[in-house]
Amino acid sequence: MIKNGKKLKMIFLGAPGAGKGTQSEIVSEKFNIPAISTGSIIRAAIKNGTEMGLAAKEATERGELVPDSVVIGIIKERLAEPDCENGFILDGFPRTVPQAIALDEMNVEITLVLSIEVADEKIAERMGGRRVCNKCGASYHIQYNPSKTAGICDKCGEPLSIRKDDSPEIVLSRLATYHEQTEPLKDFYGKKGILKLVEGQEELSDTTALTLKAISDSLE
Repeated sequence: MIKNGKKLKMIFLGAPGAGKGTQSEIVSEKFNIPAISTGSIIRAAIKNGTEMGLAAKEATERGELVPDSVVIGIIKERLAEPDCENGFILDGFPRTVPQAIALDEMNVEITLVLSIEVADEKIAERMGGRRVCNKCGASYHIQYNPSKTAGICDKCGEPLSIRKDDSPEIVLSRLATYHEQTEPLKDFYGKKGILKLVEGQEELSDTTALTLKAISDSLE
């Protein structure tokens, strides 16, 4: 997506369950740019046997977290592919300020950071209704983004399930981690002048409208 000479190279932020994954999919389709999930590109890099993929494989086989330097290297490899030439969306990365700094140091240009803002209480309620397709990874919500047929994925027809990490205890723990480790990114990118906040709404379409307006404003 190029408008007025500007390319949409963006990061979605938001607490777990805020809806950033759903919005990134919508924006990806509307602007015809790839939405890049950290987990999926790490798995692809390992499968394709790239230099960074092999490094990630070694870490996972040792039972260790993949180092930031390797994750960013894999992201940089992915962003160098032709479909990212006119823009991209990063969903799920960076998660910490040190990761954001490392992204800067590898000269990965970001033009917009959009944070979906939803209260913790509402997130806990939302996540109890989330459903995911174990085959293709598509995500739904029984109230806010239901599949056309209850319990069945629209994209591949496989059954939907509840994620283990959507239990109340785990949700509260994940929210605490987000506030401690990831939320400081809003200040980091705010100081760069590229942060926009979107208040998550009850209706998915209303949140989408605010998201698209924020993006359009950033491209003016």
